[in-house]
Amino acid sequence: MIDYSTISDFYRNTDLSAWAQKLDTWLPQHIAENIHGNFDEWQAILDQLPRVENLSIDLINGAILKGHTDEAALEASLRKLMPWRKGPWQFCDTFINTEWHSDWKWERVAPHIDLKYKNVLDVGCGNGYYGYRMLGAGAKSVLGIDPNFLFLSQFKAFKHYAPELPIWQLPIGLEAITEELEFFDVVFSMGVLYHRRSPIDHLSELKKLLNKKGTLVLETMVIEGDENTCLIPHDRYAQMRNTWFIPSVKMLEIFLKRVGFKNIRCVDLNQTSIEEQRKTDWMTYQSLEDFLDPNDHNKTIEGYPAPLRAVIIAEQ
Repeated sequence: MIDYSTISDFYRNTDLSAWAQKLDTWLPQHIAENIHGNFDEWQAILDQLPRVENLSIDLINGAILKGHTDEAALEASLRKLMPWRKGPWQFCDTFINTEWHSDWKWERVAPHIDLKYKNVLDVGCGNGYYGYRMLGAGAKSVLGIDPNFLFLSQFKAFKHYAPELPIWQLPIGLEAITEELEFFDVVFSMGVLYHRRSPIDHLSELKKLLNKKGTLVLETMVIEGDENTCLIPHDRYAQMRNTWFIPSVKMLEIFLKRVGFKNIRCVDLNQTSIEEQRKTDWMTYQSLEDFLDPNDHNKTIEGYPAPLRAVIIAEQ
């Protein structure tokens, strides 16, 4: 059902070899204990994806698959994997207009990080959109982790047509990696930190995964203010229950310094717009516009400052 032998094969002669070899022993049990009830159904959809003739892949300009196929069958299958949140994706003539314009965020992140020939870990990778863009930017390999099995199925839809690409996704959270791997050249954590009850612990866990010359790319919500400013929502933030800490950039820099990171710099600051995150016919549920004050989009529906997102880069 899920074959990860190519991971251990790829990393066989690297410092990640021992950990990758162990996947065969502990991952099946982890999956059995956490698998989503619809995963077999989603897998059956993937198994029936139509063949694509004259196939080519473009990861430089997006997550784009080109070729000739049964377009109606392809779109029908991909719609069974809704909602699609991160993207957009192009499967031949089927354009998946996702909830997030993740390509906009990628354009803000990519100029500030060199991924050529780098081994990358993407923590909280969603459906793997950014991972494919990382390959397009020259990464040697990308390993994504995210416990959501629908996201895994969406990732596998693209991987179905490009099995040879050195990108994989594990249905696990960061807490499942208990080893200090000290392997990856670059670790991404985008849209994760504010969901953590202990943000400093999260940063410390990320640091243990980087090699001695590694780089962290941290993208998270922040709030305007000085080094003593942090928003802790009383209950929900933009209708999200699992938002715990939204620090200022200055406070976040202190967090990173305390953990031991160096050369810390904020390379982008951007307020999320309702054009960047919105409902589409591929994600028909509520989206950002429903979570903001209808009379003032600079505030959430609860009265907090609207989502402001920072990209921070730090080094070992």
